[in-house]
Amino acid sequence: MIELEGVPELIDPVMVAAFEGWNDAGDAASTAVAHLEREWKGEVFAALDAEDYYDFQVNRPTVFMDGGVRKITWPTTRLSVVRVGGEKPRDLVLVRGIEPSMRWRSFCNELLGFAHELGVELVVILGALLGDTPHTRPVPVSGVTSDPDLAQRMDLEETKYEGPTGIVGVLQEACTHAGVPAVSLWAAVPHYVSQPPNPKATLALLNRLEDLLDLRVPQGELPEDARAWQVGVDQLAAEDSEVAEYVQTLEEARDTAELPEASGEAIAREFERYLRRRDVSPPGGHATADGGDGGSYLRDNPGGPSGRTRPPKPPKPEAPGGTDGEDEDTSED
Repeated sequence: MIELEGVPELIDPVMVAAFEGWNDAGDAASTAVAHLEREWKGEVFAALDAEDYYDFQVNRPTVFMDGGVRKITWPTTRLSVVRVGGEKPRDLVLVRGIEPSMRWRSFCNELLGFAHELGVELVVILGALLGDTPHTRPVPVSGVTSDPDLAQRMDLEETKYEGPTGIVGVLQEACTHAGVPAVSLWAAVPHYVSQPPNPKATLALLNRLEDLLDLRVPQGELPEDARAWQVGVDQLAAEDSEVAEYVQTLEEARDTAELPEASGEAIAREFERYLRRRDVSPPGGHATADGGDGGSYLRDNPGGPSGRTRPPKPPKPEAPGGTDGEDEDTSED
């Protein structure tokens, strides 16, 4: 039995979760939840026992000094709660951690136990995968669910993915079997510049979360960071003609595929977001689009906090747009 002492009664709570690791290309998803926690000053109220779910030779603890005393931080998953103000205040239960090394079913059951005790009405899981998408275009974010009724009601895709999955897919299915509505939001990160951070993908996930939950997320410095990131990648691509040619190929494929989206619903969504922001005052490998582990593009040239290292030279594709004629919309569940 989970007892949550000190947690007040929540208003229309939604659980938003993200996990470092295979489901978190460019650290985009975990950074999004960290941003929510920081901007809304979330307070941690629970943590899962690290001994139950983590292999410490895979995810090692870290040692730090606190007032001259050495302490250890263990890799785990923590839960915090934040209240979103406005005309209709609501609470978000934020789950941020690392993809567990073992006992995934028990891990999901424990999170669902918290969700049940807190009266969570919806679970939203954020993920990011490596895809054949150009860094110069808006980041594609797909919303998927296993619930046909929820897909129709919230304008989401009903997932048809088959193949390897991570904790995001497992947790979503656990929610479905437990009768808890669950949605996964997947951002596609360019595979040729996959090293973290990727503020542009983080911002895209937060924008999609805004639309899904009809709330306003304070963006802080993310828009400026996203612009700086794109300028940095532009400069790196310009130094390598092969990379520049490949990016152009991706751009042409993307523009051709999304030409009908240049009007209608896509523009309406952007305009609605613009109006909402005017009216409200401010307050390891990775998954790929085809389910693989991203091969040689996985952080093979770490470059520190800026993430602006030279992207590896990708192979020239046989056909524009991806490995099998499909793009990032083939994201997993």
